[in-house]
Amino acid sequence: MNPNLTMENDPLEFYAKLSFMTDPGVHSDLFQDLPDDIHALCKVVHGLLIHQYWAGAYGYSIPKERMSEYQIRDLAGKLDRIMELDHRSLSEPRSPDRRLVGNCRDYAVLLVAMLRYKGIPARVRCGFGAYFKPGWYEDHLICEVWHFEDQEWIFVDAELDDLHREVLGFSFDPCKIPRNQFLPGGQAWQMCRRDEADPSNFGYGDTVGGLPNIRGNLVRDIAFLNKVEILGWDYWGIIEAGDADLDKNDLALLDQGASLSLTGNDGFHELRSLYLSDMRLRVPPIVRRSDDVTFTFEDILKGDPSLVRHL
Repeated sequence: MNPNLTMENDPLEFYAKLSFMTDPGVHSDLFQDLPDDIHALCKVVHGLLIHQYWAGAYGYSIPKERMSEYQIRDLAGKLDRIMELDHRSLSEPRSPDRRLVGNCRDYAVLLVAMLRYKGIPARVRCGFGAYFKPGWYEDHLICEVWHFEDQEWIFVDAELDDLHREVLGFSFDPCKIPRNQFLPGGQAWQMCRRDEADPSNFGYGDTVGGLPNIRGNLVRDIAFLNKVEILGWDYWGIIEAGDADLDKNDLALLDQGASLSLTGNDGFHELRSLYLSDMRLRVPPIVRRSDDVTFTFEDILKGDPSLVRHL
């Protein structure tokens, strides 16, 4: 690491600090007694969340009035609801009916928040998992954490528990996922642009797929790498353009962003500069959700307009 970098410019220092979306706010005291081991932290996460599409496997049918819980964007809001459902310590596993209804983003954001609270560099990554169905890359969000001993970033999927292992049949450690088992959006973009992969093999279930979806995950991944952890189904800027609307400059921007997103710490400053300077990539104060509902971050995050500076 370059000793001349300030704390603000050091990528590891940057990722070790809470973002506005991962800040527990008034619930900070709940994080004080959490374990330090990442496997133990993942077990804590398992006991707090239930995936909207896996609930039945745990014997729970989600009531209609609870189905929107996965739309809660900020961690403080998630913790509000978690404590409404069960006011015990976060380390106490909840029964399935008392867990927050979420999806992969919730698992990733919660684990990243816990790690950053402990001063451990961590970030959410948006891309595609290869371990859900053979020959298919599933739209997915996970955590990436800095491993100080090995001096490298490692993938961690806090969603994967013993039931997932039994159903999916994977053999790897969910706290150190092989690089060929999760492809960040930039890697998927590069592979498809180089005709090394078929875009039709990437998507979300059988509903959303192809190169536009890959482009969306690339741009969201760039936002996450800048610690703006929006929903995985938010739209803005170049995500909203149709393929036919992209010119050579747009494609060059996406290619550059994809390359920088895969360079680890080396490309941090260039990627950050690219994100902050180009509104085709940068998350604006107003975003559109995939169900065509428009939200402003000021409204979502308790009406505090000062939060816009973090975008």
